[in-house]
Parts: sequence; C-alpha cells; structure tokens
Amino acid sequence: MVKITEEDRELFGKKVEAYKEIITGILQKEKDALALMEGEPDGVGYKKIALCEDMIRLSTLYNAINGFSLGMLGRNDPEALNESRKALYRAVIYLEETVSNYIDCPYSDYEDRVAQISGVAIAQRYLLVRKLGLAIRLLIDAYGDNTKWKWAFVELNGRFAAVAKNLADLKAATKTYFDPNEKDYETTVNYIRLIKTLISQSADKYRDRYEMSTRRIDDIRLGINYLLALRRLYILTGDSEEAEEIKKKAQIWNTRMEADKKKGEST
Repeated sequence: MVKITEEDRELFGKKVEAYKEIITGILQKEKDALALMEGEPDGVGYKKIALCEDMIRLSTLYNAINGFSLGMLGRNDPEALNESRKALYRAVIYLEETVSNYIDCPYSDYEDRVAQISGVAIAQRYLLVRKLGLAIRLLIDAYGDNTKWKWAFVELNGRFAAVAKNLADLKAATKTYFDPNEKDYETTVNYIRLIKTLISQSADKYRDRYEMSTRRIDDIRLGINYLLALRRLYILTGDSEEAEEIKKKAQIWNTRMEADKKKGEST
C-alpha cells in the first residue's frame, strides 16, 4: 500500500475545497426549499423535481471528490461515496413523493399526481431520467464489484426504474408513440424504450438477488411485479407478442415462488 504523506493530504484538501463549498451551498438550498414547501404547498411537484436535479449534482460533486482521492491518494474516499449514495436516494425519494413509487398498477392510479407537473416537457423528464440513471451507474462503478452495497443497489435501481416510469405522462406518451408526425415522437419513443429496459433489468436483478443472496420471498415477488409492469407497457405500445412472453415468464416465476413458499413452510 502506498504511504499517504501529510503533503498528499494537504494537496488533496486544497483540491476539493471548492467542491465542498459548492456542496455546502446545495445542502443549504435543499434545507431552505424544504422549509419553504411546508408553508407554500403550491407547486411542490416542480420544486421537488428541482431538488432531484440538485441531488444529482450533489452526487456528481461527491463522485469528483472520490475521483481526486483515487488519483492523489490512491484510494477511494468512503465518506464521499456514502454521501453520493445518500444524495441519489434522496433524488429518487423526491420523485417518488411527486409521482408515486407504484410499480405495477394502472396509470389512472397516479395520473392525478403526474398532472400536477404538466408543465414539465417530456424532453425534460427524459433528460432527468437519463441524468439520474447515469449518476447511479457512475456511483455503482465507483464502488466496484466487491462492495457490500452490491445487492442494496438492486433496490436503488428498482426504485429508480419505477419513478422513471411514473414520471412519464403515459396517456399522452402512448398517443405520441404511434404518431411519427408529432414533434416529440422521437423523444417519446426513446423514453418509453428506456423505461422498458429499466423495468426489465429491475425484474431480473430482483430475481438474481433472490437466487444468489437473500432467498426472501419479497424479492422474487418484487421481480414478478416488475415483470407485470413491463407487460402493461408492452400492452400500451401494442406489442402483444412481447406482452404474452412476459406474462408466461411471470407465471413461471410465480410458480417457483409458490413452490419455495411451500417448501419453507414444511421445514
């Protein structure tokens, strides 16, 4: 292991000083915004989307500090990574509080919540989802394959996938999806494709966590819920064959879950 000198620490401290000042400003801005929302409930959805953006930026700043630590000290900065992880959870939570954390349900169950942010263009929503997804990916890469958080990140990605879906106005989006003449056609198609990918990956990751780590019935049940959510998306976009395949996959997983439940009850 390379010995870290006091000079190394001092240089590192000077390098990240400006980043920490920006972080302090963002944290104070978050605190002020939350206090303001308590007294002014109007437009809370828009304010929480703005907070989500701030948390993504916060995460990237902490990741930058970790990068400097790797380059200058030869090791990760656990505190910076931990703060980055917490910032991304807060980013997801702000979106959950805005459009719900529902996984498999009809759009009508949360349509009223999406309507409260109708002024946010689909291009902006799509960009936000991509930025948040990239920030999560960079954090996971920074932790590496052998991190203790490996299976915990299944939950973070799963919750992200759910809010990515719920952030979209699916009633408007599915109309635009079938009309190449619409100005938002390309963005809408790409956004829905991304949602399908995220939901599918979350289903598989929860199944993996069940098989290789927890053996908790809740995990495979969540995997099934993500499959059913994916099936709804395929139905909305007229992909009947894919919807039928996902239905069969969910039935197989459900059969496995029920068998494992019975096995567990008999031991």
